[in-house]
Amino acid sequence: MRPITMKTRSLNALAEFLGIAPLPADVNVSGVSSDTRDLDEGDLFLALPGSRVHGASFTADAISRGAVAIVTDQAGAVLSMGLPTLIIADPRSRAGEIAAWIYGYPFRSLSAVGITGTNGKTTTSSLLHQLWSLEGRGTGILGTVGVSIGQENFATRFTTPEATALQAFAAMVVERHLNYFVMEVSSHALAQSRVRSAHFTAAAFTNLTQDHLDFHGTMEQYFLAKAKLFTPEYSDIGFINIDGEYGERLAQMCEIPTVLISRSQKKADWHYTSITRVERGYEVAIRGSGGILIEGYLPLIGEHNLDNAIMAIALAVQTGVDPISISANLRNVHSVAGRLESISLGQDFTALVDFAHSPDAVTRVLTTLRSGLAGKLIAVLGCGGDRDRTKRPLMGQALRELSDVAIFTSDNPRSEDPQSILREMIGDIELGESALAISDRSQAITTAVFMAEKGDLVVILGKGHEAGQEINGVKYPFDDRVELARAIKAKS
Repeated sequence: MRPITMKTRSLNALAEFLGIAPLPADVNVSGVSSDTRDLDEGDLFLALPGSRVHGASFTADAISRGAVAIVTDQAGAVLSMGLPTLIIADPRSRAGEIAAWIYGYPFRSLSAVGITGTNGKTTTSSLLHQLWSLEGRGTGILGTVGVSIGQENFATRFTTPEATALQAFAAMVVERHLNYFVMEVSSHALAQSRVRSAHFTAAAFTNLTQDHLDFHGTMEQYFLAKAKLFTPEYSDIGFINIDGEYGERLAQMCEIPTVLISRSQKKADWHYTSITRVERGYEVAIRGSGGILIEGYLPLIGEHNLDNAIMAIALAVQTGVDPISISANLRNVHSVAGRLESISLGQDFTALVDFAHSPDAVTRVLTTLRSGLAGKLIAVLGCGGDRDRTKRPLMGQALRELSDVAIFTSDNPRSEDPQSILREMIGDIELGESALAISDRSQAITTAVFMAEKGDLVVILGKGHEAGQEINGVKYPFDDRVELARAIKAKS
């Protein structure tokens, strides 16, 4: 992904910008990428050191794809194969600066919102994007389920892409004369400087619960990575949900002006004054900054979606959306693919797919689904391999305690043994008729469907919108929604 039209930039002008000596012979570049798959003719290759291999090892591939110059560190320069090379000490930390310079600082032309948190980033981003669109505003959105610019849709490899891809995407939004942009900002991206030189009109914090400790090590480091977004370097103002301890703490230490969000605390700038559960949603009244009152029907289920909705509404108002428009359009918003997504083929039980893959998310979803359910709750869940192992027993415990039938299965085992992951999930839980371990995910889904009776609810957790399953480094086609539909058809 990159702008259609690009002005070429002088490599020696970039050298001056970086504060290093120019090259004897100059060359012009028309774009930049740290991923050789995204390079075009005339591009600059940003070769970054990696945890396993240096990016400069792919210089031959970069040249074959049209790269005309390289920026890297001293170790990468040895592998530059004669390309004009600028050498800097820490190319990863400066990747955002370089890309922003080449693409003309696109974030300066956007009303951009960055959303971070363990859960709710995708739905909150989508709701804000919808509220903008429903009022006729041209928008771009980037996150877990993909990338959209106006009516164009693109695939993405990460929740938050590398700095070069991020700046290119923002430049595409600007090039299409769209003014509004919302993106998910992951803790990994903040820790790895992927959002350097991206600046947001507003930043939002949804919540923080256990996840990604395989990367961050501790909850404290995880929190501090998120907190980076709420500094003058990245944002003008912070919108913070204070219903959790980390939100309260962030609000107290925040270096930028803050707007407080809460489901129930009246001290918050934005809070609900009434919530009435109705069929397939809620009738709500929300009091906002300056006494704003927004009332309407929210067609989403789950208390977590009440949190997502009030955050999106507050951000919409901050970026100029008329509160009257929000009240009128609220009933027209919809959930995101793979988030409590219904699979309905005329069966006499409810079948849902959800992305919940942390202890808190699993607990929230299952608690929501149990409320008012007359039949059995049959839930299928696995844990990903090569990720935070400490959350596995917590997820397994939530699955067992909050469902009538718990089916433990595989998610993306990656390089790990699926049976080992299952053992860590199950721990001391006694297996039997209401707690099953079925390693094959397709078989687990089919078993859940064939166990379901009239009035029951089957939910498949963990992968949501994902269309693949990674096993031993190979990604095989696998979509929970497709597998669930196939099982329902087989039963009928």
